[in-house]
Amino acid sequence: MEPRISLITLGVSDLERSVAFYRDGMGLPTEGIIGQEFEHGAVAFFPLAGGLRLALWGQADLAFDTGLQAAPVSPTAFAVAHNVRERGEVDAVMAAAETAGAKVAKPAQDTFYGGYAGYFQDPDGHLWEVAWNPAMLPE
Repeated sequence: MEPRISLITLGVSDLERSVAFYRDGMGLPTEGIIGQEFEHGAVAFFPLAGGLRLALWGQADLAFDTGLQAAPVSPTAFAVAHNVRERGEVDAVMAAAETAGAKVAKPAQDTFYGGYAGYFQDPDGHLWEVAWNPAMLPE
């Protein structure tokens, strides 16, 4: 297997609400919800840096496709990280997330590694870290 991730899919309880959060609240570009003509096919894609894509898919549809039971989100089982280029961007992204309806799990603060970071949860409880790490700046 090549060390590559091309798509991260988050199972969401309300696809339209989640699209609005990521598109309108967080400013991520998207063509909106596609695949509605297919049973269990409605999905939204958001292109990210480096060719990565974020997908939002109804949790019930993801459960159907995998054959697994839908279960509550465990925010400490998985976190998505968004590293920024400047320390002040952390506060700006955290504020935008909170304004868009996110729950701040941990306000931004200095980190043990010399950076600055905070955590928020999207409307379904998925955990996002917003970090400025001077040793790991985005390209």
